[in-house]
Amino acid sequence: MSFDGSCDTGWLLFSLSSVSNDDISLLYRSKISGILELVLASICTPADYNTHPLDTIYNNFFDALPVVKYSSENNKRLIHFSTCEVYGKTIGSFLPKDSPLRQDPAYYLLTEDASPCIFGPIEKQRWSYACAKQLIERLIYAKGAENGLEFAIVRPFNWIGPRMDFIPGIDGPSQGVPRVLACFSNSHLSLFDGGESQRTIVYIKDAIEAVSLMIDNLGRANGHIFNISNPNNEVTVRQLAEMMTEVYAKVNGEPPLEAPTVDVSSKEFYGEGYDDSDKRIPDMTIINKQLGLNPKTSLWDT
Repeated sequence: MSFDGSCDTGWLLFSLSSVSNDDISLLYRSKISGILELVLASICTPADYNTHPLDTIYNNFFDALPVVKYSSENNKRLIHFSTCEVYGKTIGSFLPKDSPLRQDPAYYLLTEDASPCIFGPIEKQRWSYACAKQLIERLIYAKGAENGLEFAIVRPFNWIGPRMDFIPGIDGPSQGVPRVLACFSNSHLSLFDGGESQRTIVYIKDAIEAVSLMIDNLGRANGHIFNISNPNNEVTVRQLAEMMTEVYAKVNGEPPLEAPTVDVSSKEFYGEGYDDSDKRIPDMTIINKQLGLNPKTSLWDT
């Protein structure tokens, strides 16, 4: 089946185009007559954040401006995909190493309307992505406050599922789950800084259910920012890598590598200017209260 860049189901018009085109406003005016815009466009490959920071900033902020402006000026509801990276580092990561408070999960939980956004110094250009995403969030929120834009903002936390592609050498080293998929080549998997970073994983079906609930309940979703993940599926990147290699061995009937991972420094893996967050554990209170979402798929089932 061929795909020419658009799809019209009668109630949904899907249009594939570049938000960086100068004529993007003409595209919207000519093709979109509905009440909802769902925006997923983004550069979201960590290898690019500190090696191509200008492209990252322009794509994630400036290229998104026309969409937000058009939505506001033409009374369109906007569902904008942001990122959990806007949270940056956790409060807990700044506590003394021997502090008993480090055992308190409250210092690591990321809450949409309460947690501060803590980034590294300017020279750590890895945060160019998070800063651009945070700024477009603030613009959307301001458009809602001053111009009445109806919106919802999605902060995804490591979604995984079928048909998830990763092409080494083309996509570049990616974060979390996509990078772990490289283990399917039966080669050693590089883990930077020991793979100690902690993430939460959500199955794509649970994530899509969340987005569907937003579309079906626009009024209840309006004006909110939503974490989408499964806090029960907390895992270190190293643990995830070991799980994936074990799954690969079972599926292919091949013995797993004796040492499936190789430790490298983040500088060696990503280059100068890289930095990382220690944990990304979402508070799901808001989306559960507003939309009734409660992801159930376990990490192993995922």
